[in-house]
Amino acid sequence: MPRDELTAYVLGGGGVLGSSEVGMGRALAEHGIRPDVVLGTSIGAMNGAFIAADPGVEGAERLAAVWEAVVREGVFLDNPMRQAARVAKYRTHLLSNAPLRHVIERYLPVSRFEELEVAFQCVAACIEDSSGRWFTDGDLTDAVVASCSVPGLFPPVKIDDRHYLDGGLVHSIPIGRALALGATRIFVLQVGRVEQPLKVPTKPWEVATVAFEIGRRHRFVHEMESVPDDVALHVLPSGAASSPNVSIGLARIAKMRERMDAAHAASDAYLTALESP
Repeated sequence: MPRDELTAYVLGGGGVLGSSEVGMGRALAEHGIRPDVVLGTSIGAMNGAFIAADPGVEGAERLAAVWEAVVREGVFLDNPMRQAARVAKYRTHLLSNAPLRHVIERYLPVSRFEELEVAFQCVAACIEDSSGRWFTDGDLTDAVVASCSVPGLFPPVKIDDRHYLDGGLVHSIPIGRALALGATRIFVLQVGRVEQPLKVPTKPWEVATVAFEIGRRHRFVHEMESVPDDVALHVLPSGAASSPNVSIGLARIAKMRERMDAAHAASDAYLTALESP
C-alpha cells in the first residue's frame, strides 16, 4: 500500500557557511516546493526555524536579511579583547550566545514551535546523557541556540536540568530523522562540505579538523546508504568553490551574499533539471 506523501527539508550544520542554505531555500520556494516538516541541526536549526515560520519566497527574502543581521551583530565574530577576557573568566568558550539569541528573538515572528506555519524539529547534544535530544515543542529560542552551540565557540545552553551543545555532534545532516518521520521526499540543504572529499592532513592542526569531519560525516554517509528506493532524496548543490572547516574568516556580508547567490543559482539549475521531462 503506497504511503502518504511527506516532504521534508533537512538542514545541516556549518556555522557561518550556513548562508548557503538560504539560497537553497529561496530556490525551493521559487519552484513552488513546500515542506511538510523541517528538520535542523546547528546553524541549520536557525535557518530551519525561519523557513518553518514562512516557507515561501517572502520568507526566504526575510531570512537573507536576517543573515545580514547575523553578520552585523557579530554572532560569529567578537572583539579579540572581549574574547580573551571571556576565555580567562569562563575557560570554555570564545563567544557569548547573546547576539544569536537577540537575532532570533528580534526577527523570528513567533516564539514557540506550535506557532510555526510548518512542523519543525531541531536537535542538540545533551552533555549529561551523551545523547541527542530532538526539540519539538515549547520555546524556540532556547532550543535553536542550544542546537547552534559549537563547543569552544559558544557556552552550553541549560534547558530544564540538562546542558546542551551543538546538534552537529550527534546529527550533522539528520536524514535518518526524516525517514523515521515517514518522509517520502527529502531535500537536503547543506553548506558544501560533504561535496568535497577529505584530504590526508599534512599539518598538526589539520589532524583534529579532519578527525572531527570524519566524525560528522560517517553518520550522514550511513544514512544516505539506508534510504529506501521509494524515497526521493535530493542533496541540493552549494555551488561553492570551497567550504573550509575553519570558516570564521567568511563572516563578512560580501562573502555571505556570495555563498547565498552561488547556492541559489546551483540549486535553481538542479531543480529546473528535475522538472524537465
